[in-house]
Amino acid sequence: MNQRIAHIALVVDDYDDAIQFYTQKLKFDLVEDTPLSATKRWVRVKPKGDSDFCLLLAKADSEEQLSRVGNQTGGRVFLFMFTDNFQRDYDAMVLEGINFIRPPRKEAYGTVAVFEDLYGNLWDIIEPVV
Repeated sequence: MNQRIAHIALVVDDYDDAIQFYTQKLKFDLVEDTPLSATKRWVRVKPKGDSDFCLLLAKADSEEQLSRVGNQTGGRVFLFMFTDNFQRDYDAMVLEGINFIRPPRKEAYGTVAVFEDLYGNLWDIIEPVV
């Protein structure tokens, strides 16, 4: 058996704002932006690297979904992004104006800091110990 998670839906309030943030601020690649209807698109972005994993940017289309934008996990860290060079990526993100809510620290598993995306979802950026 060979299984993997291919995408995670991230609820956003605007496709273009989300694309701009992830591609310009976090330097993700825009993998796909396919119109499905007048109001719905299939938008996938992914971090640089060899992973096939993508975020599926899903525009909220109801009040309930809008209420989840920026708080899909009730305030817990939502996504965990590994890097091969913490300082390089941290410095670049600071220059892009990314808001870090917990400063870098050394842990047994690696160097980590917590930042928020444009909606307030919390992310860890981690350079794991190898």
